[in-house]
Amino acid sequence: MKTEKAVGVFDSGVGGLSVLSRIRRHLPAEHLLYVADSAYMPYGCKTPADVKRRCLLVSEFLLKQNIKAIVIACNTATSVAVQTLRDELDIPVIGMEPPVKPAVYSSKAGVVGVLATSGTLNSDKFNRLKSRFAVQVELIVQPCPGLVELIEKGDLQTDQIRSLLFSYLQPLLDQGVDTLVLGCTHYPLVLPLIRQIAGDGISIVDTGDAIAMELKRQLHTYHLLSENHQGGSVQFWSTGDIAVVQPVMSRLWNERLSLNSLDLS
Repeated sequence: MKTEKAVGVFDSGVGGLSVLSRIRRHLPAEHLLYVADSAYMPYGCKTPADVKRRCLLVSEFLLKQNIKAIVIACNTATSVAVQTLRDELDIPVIGMEPPVKPAVYSSKAGVVGVLATSGTLNSDKFNRLKSRFAVQVELIVQPCPGLVELIEKGDLQTDQIRSLLFSYLQPLLDQGVDTLVLGCTHYPLVLPLIRQIAGDGISIVDTGDAIAMELKRQLHTYHLLSENHQGGSVQFWSTGDIAVVQPVMSRLWNERLSLNSLDLS
């Protein structure tokens, strides 16, 4: 049955687990396949052509697994490849977008900070988004080079991560932001540290729940929602070194998982 096919979710590494966990929470009956393209992370510093190529290779693999929908759990990959995938595939393709709109509407001070990779911030898609909402608030963007790579190591409480986050957050706080946009799926994984540095008075917005609900809406629209009453399965693949990636993913997923090796060179 089409309803019992899996949903494919992918990211350049472990960051998409923050989205996968929200999908699992909102759609517990769905079977999920997750691909971490760890050998080629981070996408944020790759050329658009390279990112698009990786997205097409991962999507080709997922299609061979007979999936019913794809979630691009990466802002950079979405900005570069979502339209191409939608044009070429005959299944729903759900992409990411930094949640600037809800942040703008929730900001009382009218000053919103955006944390994201350089790839996302330099994309045409984000620049259109920025142009649309920058007239309503002061929108301050902060690229975060190096942060994804540290998060990929899986130890989220190191002095190195704390210091790097402080260096990115403090300039935004000094400029009076009252709302922070997490524009990369890796960043919710260090949300406790971000909250410690930013303080209780700062609103923090990410897209995980919104993406899960959009997936649910599209599956419902196309009559693809699972009718399984026993809970869906989750399978994991990575293009990286399994011995290195598996313990990191298990730690971030909060349970030991079986990670399959994937060669998409």
